[in-house]
Amino acid sequence: MRAYELMVIISGDLDENTAHGWLKNISASVTAAGGTVHGNPDWWGKRRLAYLINKKSDGFYAVFNVLAPGGALDEMERGLRISEDIIRHKLMRLPDHEAQRRGMLAAA
Repeated sequence: MRAYELMVIISGDLDENTAHGWLKNISASVTAAGGTVHGNPDWWGKRRLAYLINKKSDGFYAVFNVLAPGGALDEMERGLRISEDIIRHKLMRLPDHEAQRRGMLAAA
């Protein structure tokens, strides 16, 4: 299992309940791909974007800590890329020492 950090910016045009629904949808997609979401997503709420993205000035930010096999999240990432409600996303593999610090991996 590999440790990842997934940051998602959901369109600010949506209401907050719909944005929270996206958190559940993303968590379900990770689980369906054979991974797990470690802890609860870190919800930052609605923030102003530094610059316009797709003519949008606000977005809901959320950060997920994810454990998944290598390559398992490709289909989920594709879904995020083609969704109109997701402004941006970034999936980054965490170094092992950072994953251990966050409690995602057991100490070797």
